[in-house]
Amino acid sequence: MAKKTVPAKSPAFKAEPLSDRVVVQPMPGGDKISAGGIIIPDTGAKEKPEKGTVVAVGPGRLTDDGKRVPMSVKAGQKVMFKKPWEEPVKLDGEEYYVLSESDITLILK
Repeated sequence: MAKKTVPAKSPAFKAEPLSDRVVVQPMPGGDKISAGGIIIPDTGAKEKPEKGTVVAVGPGRLTDDGKRVPMSVKAGQKVMFKKPWEEPVKLDGEEYYVLSESDITLILK
């Protein structure tokens, strides 16, 4: 049986993450961002995990002996992740977070 290949990124996404990085497009909800770029926090709870869709996945990290560790997530999966300290990256008017794979806490089914 032939092995099924899964694309590492969405065809519409125009960037490729390195190493064990994952690009996630956040789902609506949570913090709001004003037109001026100011984040207006969701004050409903303490640090809630965010939800999003994986749009691109790096090739995986390299071990000390040069072997590549495969990634656990794939493009298209819905995930929950720890909110990063960095601001979202904007590409073509869309916002994305670039996370380490270890920042993803759940794959939603």
